[in-house]
Amino acid sequence: MVAHLLRLKLTLLRNGLRRSPLQLIGLAIGGLYALGIVGTCAAALLFLRQGDPLFAQTVVVLGGAATLLGWGLVPVVAAAADMTLDPARFTTSAIPMPQLLAGLALGGLIGIPGLATALVALATVGTWWRGVLPAAGALVGAIVAVLSCIVLSKVVTTATASLAASRRFKDASGLAFMVPLVLMGPIVAGIGQGVSESVGFLTELARALSWTPLGAAWSLGGDLAAGRSLDALLKLLIAAATLAGLTWCWKLLLERALVTPPYSGSGRRSGGRIGLFALFPATPTGAIAARSLTYWFRDPRYSGSLVAVPLLPALLVFQGSQTGDFSVVVIAGPLTAFLLAWSISADVSYDNTAFALHLAAGVRGVHDRLGRAMACLIFALPTVLILAAGPFFLTGDWAWLPSVLGLSLGILFTGLGLASVVSARYTTAVPLPGDSPFKKPPGNVAQTLAVQFGGMAVLAVLTLPEAGLVIAQAVTDDPVFGWANLALGPLLGAALLTGGVRLGGRWLDARAPELLAQLTVNR
Repeated sequence: MVAHLLRLKLTLLRNGLRRSPLQLIGLAIGGLYALGIVGTCAAALLFLRQGDPLFAQTVVVLGGAATLLGWGLVPVVAAAADMTLDPARFTTSAIPMPQLLAGLALGGLIGIPGLATALVALATVGTWWRGVLPAAGALVGAIVAVLSCIVLSKVVTTATASLAASRRFKDASGLAFMVPLVLMGPIVAGIGQGVSESVGFLTELARALSWTPLGAAWSLGGDLAAGRSLDALLKLLIAAATLAGLTWCWKLLLERALVTPPYSGSGRRSGGRIGLFALFPATPTGAIAARSLTYWFRDPRYSGSLVAVPLLPALLVFQGSQTGDFSVVVIAGPLTAFLLAWSISADVSYDNTAFALHLAAGVRGVHDRLGRAMACLIFALPTVLILAAGPFFLTGDWAWLPSVLGLSLGILFTGLGLASVVSARYTTAVPLPGDSPFKKPPGNVAQTLAVQFGGMAVLAVLTLPEAGLVIAQAVTDDPVFGWANLALGPLLGAALLTGGVRLGGRWLDARAPELLAQLTVNR
């Protein structure tokens, strides 16, 4: 039965790749990326064989503990986790529990994360190839550690199955996962600085972790190489007890999940509440603005942009702190204006087949374009104003405030107008409604890249007057150019926004059925 479950996992994986060539390409790219990481880690671990045993023990234990912790955390925030052998699919199968546990656990090794972890763990045998006993201890520790990683992942996945079936949990976990990704630079720099300043602390931390479930299995080879056989035996018992405890917890959770599978129904909703629709006028433009604004706050594909906005100034401040020059922070306003304005360039693509409601209701294109732009402006305008003016409290160079405000408002209004035209003419491959915002669906990648980069180039051309005034002020140091920019940016941007809404509306009226047909193909 265990072999049958493994063959089932391989068959499902093979059929999925046959169905979508793009998935095969994605797997190949992911495999090459993982191979590079595995090769780097394996080479580093083999190189440690020639170094100080204490340093090697510190690296292996800390790295192994982080790996085990990662296997426990990733299933919580990764909405697109591998659920090929979802336990809920075996509710009607009379598979003995021991064989089901063994099959699902070994099936976890089939895939890029499992294979990568196993290969790196086996490379620790080379680290402790300083004798037969240390190498054997490292091999046993690697096997126990990899199995603990897999089983811990299954425990977390099974325990959070009911939560993972909730749309709100998926949205919140996906957005929470974006925060460390955006702040990866400062996090890595901070860790690197801390490591360089506290090598002794890391050694003590590794020694302490080696007596915990996180690091016990990874420390066996180092203890045996140092002649601490009793310590190695006790830590082997800790690692084995950890694996046994995780397996027991997984068994209990799996038995419960097989009897009561998770239910993702939304339950009964109270009527009489129309949300943001009550705040907008009862017109086609007002209705579309209310719907679009609701999407901005409830659809993670939109709200992901909002999460990144407050993190952008933090990144710029960090960059300034590294160089000692905080003038880079002044680009927060223009950059935020571009990100928010251009985010509606895929509005129709995000609607997907729900765009048919616009066709059925006979909404005019100009009302559609104006409503979507208004929804973005409601929060984008105050955000851009704050981020354009805020940096000058840090730099104190207030002579540049009018110029930066004019450039930011010009980019915001011009970008909304251009996005209103682009989304009425082209569709792009975007995550489907309900999918993770990180998921990349199959589609015309060439067209998507051409539309996005081509649109950015056109936006750069349309905002050349504002950019020219910024350059003129920088060259002449004359604040008059800044005040001229403050007048020109909003006026020219508003004119281009009006023209973009009208042109996009005409194109939408003429091409709405073709757009719907393209959206249907992209599903």
